[in-house]
Amino acid sequence: MIVPRLELLLLDFDGVLARYERARRCAHLAAGAGCAPARVMEVLFASGLETAYDSGALSTGDYLRRLSEGLGAPIDEDAWTAARVAACQAEPRILAMVAAVAEQLPVAVLTNNGPLMARAIPRIVPGLFPMLDGRVLCSGMLGGRKPQATVYRQALEQLGARAAATLFVDDLFVNVQGARRAGLQADTVRDARSMRRVLSRYGLPASA
Repeated sequence: MIVPRLELLLLDFDGVLARYERARRCAHLAAGAGCAPARVMEVLFASGLETAYDSGALSTGDYLRRLSEGLGAPIDEDAWTAARVAACQAEPRILAMVAAVAEQLPVAVLTNNGPLMARAIPRIVPGLFPMLDGRVLCSGMLGGRKPQATVYRQALEQLGARAAATLFVDDLFVNVQGARRAGLQADTVRDARSMRRVLSRYGLPASA
């Protein structure tokens, strides 16, 4: 394989930089709203509300209003963020690798989430800030969701990077395929071992 000269490491968040437990998030919201976790699951996910927000089809205000109405209790940005933070656990070995790579080239995040996630991420992986300030892109900001090619292209435009010189990693192969169709270098990463393998292949620091 001819290894290209990279200009950017673009990272998925959930499943790469942090483990995400949907059930824990629902339980946290349910405790604050005084309802059953199953109700949160229904309102957020079964109804399509979360997907609509992740896709940019809803503003943050409309999303929180519909969530609050569905749960029968007010859910503001602070409550939403607290639940999202409680549902995530950072992957320290991967974070160490990313920090090492950042000494050689820029890094950024592209995640299938609504804009509120940009508020939660600094609290989940504080060690990557201020390095990632202004470099966390949520799909809801871009009007679509991975693996749509337009999402990758808009992300690269905002970051000022070329597709062929960008390495994108995601835990879902369907998103890796989408990135490849958009012209990016891309591979699947689900743990520190696979991250080390991918970084080594591209000549990037892989020790952690």
